Amino acid sequence: MTGELLEETEMATLAARFVNSTNRHVFLTGKAGTGKTTFLHQLAASTHKRYVILAPTGIAALNAKGVTIHSQFLLPFGSFIPERQLPADITGQFHDQDTLTRRHPLNAIRRNVLREVDLLIIDEVSMLRADLLDAIDFRMRAVRQNRYQSFGGAQVLLIGDLYQLPPVVKDDELRVLKRWYASPHFFESKVIREHGYAHIELDKIFRQQDGNFIHILNNLRNNTVTQEDVAELNKHYKPEITTEDSEGVITLTTHNYKADDLNQRALAQLPGKSHTFEAEVEGDFPESMYPVLSRVELKVGAQVMFVKNDMEKAYFNGKLAKVESLDKDGIMVRMDTGEPYKLKREIWENKRYVVNASTKQQDEEVLGTFEQYPIKLAWAITVHKSQGLTFTKAIIDVGSAFAPGQVYVALSRLRSLDGLILRTRIDTSVVSSDRDVVAFTNRGFEQEPLPQQLKASQREYLKLLLAGTFDFSDMLRKVEYTQKDHPETAEFEDESMKTALMLFREKLRSEEENTQKFRGQLIRLLHEDKRDELLVRIEKGGAYYGDMLQKQMKSLFQHMAQAEMLSKTKEYTNALKEIDGMLMKKVATIAKVGYLTTCIHNGEEVKKQADIEQGLAAKRAAMVGEVRAWAEEHRPKASTKSGKKRKRSSLDDILGDGGKGRTSRRTKEEIGNTYNVTYGLVKEGLKLEEIAAKRQMAKTTIEGHFARGIAEGVLEIHGLMPEAERDLIASWMRENKDQGLNAAQGYFDGRFSYGQLRMVQAWVKREATEA
Repeated sequence: MTGELLEETEMATLAARFVNSTNRHVFLTGKAGTGKTTFLHQLAASTHKRYVILAPTGIAALNAKGVTIHSQFLLPFGSFIPERQLPADITGQFHDQDTLTRRHPLNAIRRNVLREVDLLIIDEVSMLRADLLDAIDFRMRAVRQNRYQSFGGAQVLLIGDLYQLPPVVKDDELRVLKRWYASPHFFESKVIREHGYAHIELDKIFRQQDGNFIHILNNLRNNTVTQEDVAELNKHYKPEITTEDSEGVITLTTHNYKADDLNQRALAQLPGKSHTFEAEVEGDFPESMYPVLSRVELKVGAQVMFVKNDMEKAYFNGKLAKVESLDKDGIMVRMDTGEPYKLKREIWENKRYVVNASTKQQDEEVLGTFEQYPIKLAWAITVHKSQGLTFTKAIIDVGSAFAPGQVYVALSRLRSLDGLILRTRIDTSVVSSDRDVVAFTNRGFEQEPLPQQLKASQREYLKLLLAGTFDFSDMLRKVEYTQKDHPETAEFEDESMKTALMLFREKLRSEEENTQKFRGQLIRLLHEDKRDELLVRIEKGGAYYGDMLQKQMKSLFQHMAQAEMLSKTKEYTNALKEIDGMLMKKVATIAKVGYLTTCIHNGEEVKKQADIEQGLAAKRAAMVGEVRAWAEEHRPKASTKSGKKRKRSSLDDILGDGGKGRTSRRTKEEIGNTYNVTYGLVKEGLKLEEIAAKRQMAKTTIEGHFARGIAEGVLEIHGLMPEAERDLIASWMRENKDQGLNAAQGYFDGRFSYGQLRMVQAWVKREATEA
């Protein structure tokens, strides 16, 4: 596509509703030019679900703005056998469930992402092998500790046109895989055969408007091509391609060596000096992912093609141009539409998904970058590399087509038959589509009508959502496993640390009977279709359990802060962080379950609730600030031998500075002294940043000192923060006397630090007392 937004079709809307309001797996397909890539990007921008975008190859991942399957799941190269152990007669690069677990374990970064994700989006699924999809399913069940639901309870959206590039399987691999798979296509995977999917086909073609051409392309896809179709195509055969025919036109051919040879011969025939332009590669960016050559050689007159969409719409992926001038200042080209354009270098990013330790939201971390001009020589490209591109005119050379669907892919790049020039005649022996794919597509026509599937899937999703949202058994098991795996925690000298996780466990246990009854009530009201009563119960339950879990989160933060101050607690604190992640996800789900239920009942579109997410982030930030200040004054009791503090606490990721100084609890005199040092520096005229630097403490810690000094009347707030900000906060606090600092942090949407709020709170209280 050319990058413009497509009008939304009925099937695209239906597909989005399946993703946003059900948990059913979806296979989204469509002929070339129906807008599959546009749908993917629009869904990614609007879905309320936490997702990752995956693709079988590095280039496909870059185009989809995602990551490769192998990098996200750390899968070894070779084939996966869906058994616990390989049969004794199988050798070579074959992996089973046991070897995947023992020899290729996931690291913490990837585990955290996969635990929290709601939706896996896999693009270019025509290249996805059945065994690879089963390997993903196994990984997801294991990492989410949910072995009874496909993909561990996550939803999967598979996007692609199976009539395009097929999976690549070596002959020796195929001979072995045939014991488990009827064909290498993803739809023969064990997980898909057992758990099913909704088959949705985008039906409006945006690329072609030529009815006769669309009819021929459909026949090519469906293995129903006629002699008349072939004859119509071969009318465009030209045994002699003239300069006029080839000027500004690209050739699509079947093999890399053919495309490379055409490009190099055409470049060599141009007069003038060659200029080369080197890519700049930083960090981790594998060569297999290079979107263009790292060394681009050009001459004036060279025909080039853009390989990326420009944010400013100057060009799009597949647009052709001709080089007009080359010098040290860069490259000037003339577009195929006639306008001149000076090229700019583009940057591609190799990234990975991570869970932000502070917010527990999913982020993207850039591992490496590739910077180069976004062009390649384009007198010729392979059919393989033309996928997703659109041309007004092209020379097509597919007389040596070797894979099912290659002829279809090549022809479907064109907007109409008027732009077709055949270098070789179309032979009926090379136009067939994969029979397994045709049979699979026909099964899609036999499925239950999609509106009925949607209604049933929504009801099942609501049932699972209501039951799962108010079920804390997974979290309880994680707490119990953590206690069991870390018996050394019973030896903490500080009594509060020794009992912290036990108290959390007992709180969850004490709610088991109540949550079971509550879930039963919700499911009963759902079955009886008592919608108003159901929403009232959800609201009340959400308020109660959301508040309860946030209190537990605060206690967990405090325990984590103290544990991080001691040595040899890294594994234990990592386990605590996993519990924290589960808590945050549960709180977020509780916050939006009422909205989801309302939308599904009313048949409304489910949208991303940014305000809910921001509100939770603000509450979490307030809690982090509060614990930061608390941790400074509540260091765990520990002997010198067992309480050795690290030089710097890794809790900075979550709680900021992890505490400076000794790990043992300080005396009242010592605490008083540290405040007095800060007060003295204020009276010397030093500012916040200067005091923090001089004392080697976090600014938030010094702000805590300020708040205490203001409360005791030792310091005046004047000069410690801008008067306008002070008065704004104070005005809100005077009008909301019953509200705490968490509410203030939420109201101001994180604009002010927790320390600043404490300072104003102390000032307002002292002002009221003195009055």
